[in-house]
Amino acid sequence: MSSQNSTIPVLELQNLSKSYGTIQAVKNANLSIKQGEVMALVGDNGAGKSTLVKMISGAVQPSSGRILLDGQNVTIKGPLDGRNLGIETVYQDLALAPHLSVLQNMFLGREIIKQGLLGRLFGTLDKRAMKEVAEKELNKLKIHIKSLTQPVSDLSGGQRQAVAVARSAVWGSRLLILDEPTNHLGVHEVAMVLDLIRQVRNSGVSVLYITHTIPHVFEVADRIAVMYLGSISVVLDSKNTNMDEVVGYITGTKVSA
Repeated sequence: MSSQNSTIPVLELQNLSKSYGTIQAVKNANLSIKQGEVMALVGDNGAGKSTLVKMISGAVQPSSGRILLDGQNVTIKGPLDGRNLGIETVYQDLALAPHLSVLQNMFLGREIIKQGLLGRLFGTLDKRAMKEVAEKELNKLKIHIKSLTQPVSDLSGGQRQAVAVARSAVWGSRLLILDEPTNHLGVHEVAMVLDLIRQVRNSGVSVLYITHTIPHVFEVADRIAVMYLGSISVVLDSKNTNMDEVVGYITGTKVSA
């Protein structure tokens, strides 16, 4: 569900930390994401981005700190918990089954079962309902796929990314986390994915967008959170900053006041 009060962040992190023995991967991270906002998360390799995302999605448990969704403190014990709370994550590997169709991938593990005796006894799939939901989501996000029955292996890199995002958008009612979604894509496909991020935002779902490609950040992000040595060092309004300033915070040559 979306936040009923737009002043309450969809997601808020309060002093979130994660340690592995004596190594502190994330230190007292504080961040809030508004409804329908694209928040970019940037930082060098090893800055703590992956660990932070894993804590939000439930893949890793925090050592300390709090995660709030719509103002309510939550404990996300695993990825299934995260998904049930409306948090969906699209990792770089996309987790698509190439030999299955677009439709099958969009409902993989979440198939709609027919009502009535056939559904109860045999788990018969309601393919018509699944097709309607898939078409509605793809149209809403302005994703053009030739056929829902074609295997994912026939799609371009950008189209595969679009299917993964659409699948997550079906279930991610609160927050969609995108981990390097434009990696290894051509110029046309990058433009397609960036437009997809805008469409998700326009639908009212918040987006946490992890990337190393700073120019893309300025194309879609409302705000930019910079991680440096495990901490969120600064959060910038994308309209009131520039690439040089962001790179300065990423490299540590610029320090937040």
